[in-house]
Amino acid sequence: MHAFAVSGLPEVRPGDDLAALVGDRAELEDGDVVCVASTVVSKAEGRTASLADFPAGPRAREIASELEAATGDEKDPRFAQAVLEESVDLLMEAPFLLTETRFGHVGVNAGIDRSNTGDAELLLLPENPSESAERIRSGLDADVAVVVTDTSGRPFRHGQRGVALGWAGMPASRDWRGETDRDGHELEVTVESVVDELAATANLVSGEGDGGTPVVVVREFAFGDHGGSDALYREVEGDFVRQALRGWEYARD
Repeated sequence: MHAFAVSGLPEVRPGDDLAALVGDRAELEDGDVVCVASTVVSKAEGRTASLADFPAGPRAREIASELEAATGDEKDPRFAQAVLEESVDLLMEAPFLLTETRFGHVGVNAGIDRSNTGDAELLLLPENPSESAERIRSGLDADVAVVVTDTSGRPFRHGQRGVALGWAGMPASRDWRGETDRDGHELEVTVESVVDELAATANLVSGEGDGGTPVVVVREFAFGDHGGSDALYREVEGDFVRQALRGWEYARD
């Protein structure tokens, strides 16, 4: 397996055909996995906004005030309003906003970006990244899979890593349950999130900041003869970390 960035992509504008932009610059082969940064997907889909689009309501002003008290930094209540409107659940209010997006991803500030936004103040995540992945996939000539990626942190570790927000043309996970390890013991719980691993692979190649390239092709990845699943996001009933957060309060001191 190897990965390479697609070079020469222009600045993406609303309405741009990402499949055409990629197809014109990469000789894709059947079985490739095309990993596309959510930043350019959002730009193509017109998911830019300004703070003025989100006049702050009472709840947003309350949250901004609490964040200022917790962090000592000034917070714009309009940004808090944007986060609320892009979320279906608010898991943490301080020292940062941890939310669930409409499509199930849990992340800081509903994934709203304030860098690499072009002329806009805010860049929102795609409304449905898996549908976005399918649209890109259907516009490409080769029989490929597409993964829409982002970067985020994870509990208990420093740093950011690539994660999948949406996918098409392959399952999200391969299921090892029922298979055996090298000692013949049956695996009972192992479900491998391959779309996250592919997103992390792409992130190593794509880079960050002003030198980043938003599309990476992973070639010769083999899913193998395993069961597959699209259940990437945990259900609330089985998400014990989320349940614990509901009863947790941030104490600055």
